[in-house]
Amino acid sequence: QVQLVESGGGLVQPGGSLRLSCAASGSIFSINVMGWYRQAPGKQRELVASITSGGSTNYADSVRGRFTISRDNAKKTVLLQMNSLKPEDTAVYYCNAQIIVRGQINYNTYWGQGTQVTVSS
Repeated sequence: QVQLVESGGGLVQPGGSLRLSCAASGSIFSINVMGWYRQAPGKQRELVASITSGGSTNYADSVRGRFTISRDNAKKTVLLQMNSLKPEDTAVYYCNAQIIVRGQINYNTYWGQGTQVTVSS
């Protein structure tokens, strides 16, 4: 009923940039918070950045000043601009959104399939 589809991952050298994109589709009535999480091998999934429908943002300390999250409410998309990438940013990045499906009243959390980001020389 609802899908989150990510794109934009890949291999980049340290100091480089990537932009991740996530588009929500389906029978959507409302989207609250959208965000990006990441999971490196052997580690727990962690929040990278999130943004409310009003544009308020939140960042993990490890990415603040390097990453920028933005969203287009009309297009139901969220972007993550990643600059000054470091090897420790290597992980699978997942899009996340709190969505009310048409005909329902509660927000549910949805996840994308994940996109690999590898930072290596």
